[in-house]
Amino acid sequence: MRGLVLALALGVLPTAALAANAAAPGGSAATAQVVATPAAAPAPAATPTEAVSSDANAKINPGDTAWMLASTALVLMMTIPGLALYYGGMVRKKNVLDTLAQSFIVTCLVTVLWYAIGYSLAFTNGNPWIGGLSRVFLHGMNKDTVTGLSLAVPESVYMTFQMTFAIITPALITGSFAERMKFSALLWFMGLWLVFVYSPIAHWVWSSDGWLAQLGALDFAGGTVVHLNAGVAGLVTALVLGKRKGYGKEAMPPHNLVLTVIGTALLWVGWFGFNAGSAVSAGGRAGMAMATTQIATGAAALAWMFAEWMARGKPSVLGMVSGAVAGLVAITPASGFVDPTGAFIIGIAGGAVCFWTATYMKNFFGYDDSLDAFGVHAIGGALGAILTGVFAVKAIGGTAGALEGNDYQVVKQLIDVGSVLVYDAVVTYIILKVVDVIVGLRVSEEDEVEGLDLSQHGEQVYE
Repeated sequence: MRGLVLALALGVLPTAALAANAAAPGGSAATAQVVATPAAAPAPAATPTEAVSSDANAKINPGDTAWMLASTALVLMMTIPGLALYYGGMVRKKNVLDTLAQSFIVTCLVTVLWYAIGYSLAFTNGNPWIGGLSRVFLHGMNKDTVTGLSLAVPESVYMTFQMTFAIITPALITGSFAERMKFSALLWFMGLWLVFVYSPIAHWVWSSDGWLAQLGALDFAGGTVVHLNAGVAGLVTALVLGKRKGYGKEAMPPHNLVLTVIGTALLWVGWFGFNAGSAVSAGGRAGMAMATTQIATGAAALAWMFAEWMARGKPSVLGMVSGAVAGLVAITPASGFVDPTGAFIIGIAGGAVCFWTATYMKNFFGYDDSLDAFGVHAIGGALGAILTGVFAVKAIGGTAGALEGNDYQVVKQLIDVGSVLVYDAVVTYIILKVVDVIVGLRVSEEDEVEGLDLSQHGEQVYE
């Protein structure tokens, strides 16, 4: 086992998770009203089983509520404008408006779907595979209801916090198929994907009765639920759509890296709400999650930069910001479970490994993951999830990792990674085929050459 721990710590087994055991979901809905936090998922027995009124067994804590309100705003900022600018700067100038519009409209679409059904399917108790229908259209929620995850925060705040996670996950997918999907197909695909992929997987990992939560898999803020989930869906979509016209034959440089750097900065700042907010309280665990996030991100940006410097002779700005995002991704599942030293190692591994996958692996296999959503988010999320099982500290998150003698935690993490990967890939492929029949997935060759700004929206940024 020591050899496995050492290999994982050095970041040389990021793709081993892709061979983990998988399980397919199924089942029906029920009506119990309980939600769980990512941090609480490994210990569902401690979670109350009913949504209750704040004047009964709960007293809403203004400090915790204020922190969660701020965290929710920070996570929303990650998508609009953060991710929109991050992706928008990397595409060609004829597609920048369409790329920005994708993040914006996903925010709008997911907001409505989360209110209508997504939240209920993900965060009410049903069965191990899917939640119930007790919160469809947020039925029964009022200003006094709280949740099983925390009797100190209004359920409306937690629901909105989780909505921002549900928003950024499908928005991340757009980086893999940039510059070639119909806007109408995007709407169909994202709506179906939220209901049939994101909501069930969020329930598995973060709801108290989800099967991966019951198993004891650790995912503090979305390494598998958000990043692996989005990255795998992105790769499947890129493969189904095919390569961009001229890919590999003509240069497709980013049109404005200034936008990408600004977007990265917004993502980095917003990520403190993403990770530290997942503590669902303004306490010591939130503080540790914030510290580990910062440390891992800095280490990953340096690791990517030096790896690129050695491989190509110059450190690119795009490489620096890509490394920072890789570190943010890798530390996400571990942020509330590891100490600063574990975060430092995870950051170095995330930056170095994602540099390799986003450059050499993509070129070797020849797939067109336009903006490296798979290379950064899927690989970084899987790597971070596995290393969580290595570096988890019982005194911080309540669960020991392999370095503290709990070797089986790595196995649980592999099961988490493998099951999410397989279910996501299969259901995403089915959804894409259905959407292709309904409206068609890809723009015409003429529209692609003209650019999606004009062909899909009748507008353009640059005359």
